[in-house]
Amino acid sequence: MSICVRKGKPGVLELVFPYNEEYIAKVKGIPGRRWDKDNKKWLIPDCEESINKLQELFTKEELVIAKGISDSEKAGMYDENSSNDKFLRKMKEVLNLRGYSQKTIKSYMSHARLFLECCGKNADLIGDEDINKYMLYLLEEQQTSHSYVNQAANSIKFLYNNVFKRNELAIRVIRPKSEKKLPEVLSQKDVLRILNNVSNIKHKALLYLIYSAGLRVGEVVRLRIIDIDSTRMLVHIVQGKGRKDRYTVLSQTALEVLREYVKKCRPEKWLFQGADPSRHITERTVQKIFEKTKDKAGIQKKVSVHTLRHSFATHLLEGGVDLRYIQELLGHQSSKTTEIYTHVTEKSIKNILSPLDKIMLGKT
Repeated sequence: MSICVRKGKPGVLELVFPYNEEYIAKVKGIPGRRWDKDNKKWLIPDCEESINKLQELFTKEELVIAKGISDSEKAGMYDENSSNDKFLRKMKEVLNLRGYSQKTIKSYMSHARLFLECCGKNADLIGDEDINKYMLYLLEEQQTSHSYVNQAANSIKFLYNNVFKRNELAIRVIRPKSEKKLPEVLSQKDVLRILNNVSNIKHKALLYLIYSAGLRVGEVVRLRIIDIDSTRMLVHIVQGKGRKDRYTVLSQTALEVLREYVKKCRPEKWLFQGADPSRHITERTVQKIFEKTKDKAGIQKKVSVHTLRHSFATHLLEGGVDLRYIQELLGHQSSKTTEIYTHVTEKSIKNILSPLDKIMLGKT
């Protein structure tokens, strides 16, 4: 695969490549290199010494040179075709016109850009062999999940279907079989331990609302005060995943915590505003709040804030709520998505007697 080298700020070159421990070890051998944690890229000094060191370290890999680096620096490197930027801009325009969410657009653009940079050729010259080699690279060398590779395939198919109108190429893209993974679920006792270990009233209101209403983190951060209907005891989710509106339940306990929070913090437009009152809290902030609270509660499971949503659905199912109602509350388009919770519920599994216990109890 390729290493893309492009101009950054004055005096800086940016290195772009898929996550690879071997590549990272090599980059660390370049004097003056540093990791830009905000933009997730390696930066090296823009000088002849750096270029020479790159060529010395990456002898087996193809170095893809971006526009803006002098001819003398291009020795041994592939000259990236600048028209790829034009294709990517067109792709973003089409995604916006089709009404894709900003989150999906960001994901698709990231996958498409990485793919083109790794191929090191003009996008309209790429064939199905290049695409399938990239899919194999992600699976075997990068060891990414099947869902990640399928996201990459979706992005590449969108590019060739909608920018180049090469439907026949997109059809021939081979994608891995989807992994059938069960969601991680917390017991009701563990949920209670987490909720009892949060003292900050804003953080408490956030976690209470996520679990009690089964919200996605992207939904809870975008809630407005007017979305809480205390008369009908409903939470209005405006333009959730798939650009769909829906209602979910408002817990009486969560409402009391929300009232305490609103009285103390006085949010204005957004229910959970950020440092800038005109903006809502970020998703990453909510994730950090959960991680800190989970650790404080002594929860050893590898869970995330999204696990509260999975737990909400599972606990409803164990409590006898019809799967169709749970589907509506979660905002799932297909009932098959909701049916996954039938595989993690303890209600029916607990009633099955293991054959070992049956033998030992003399019930054969």
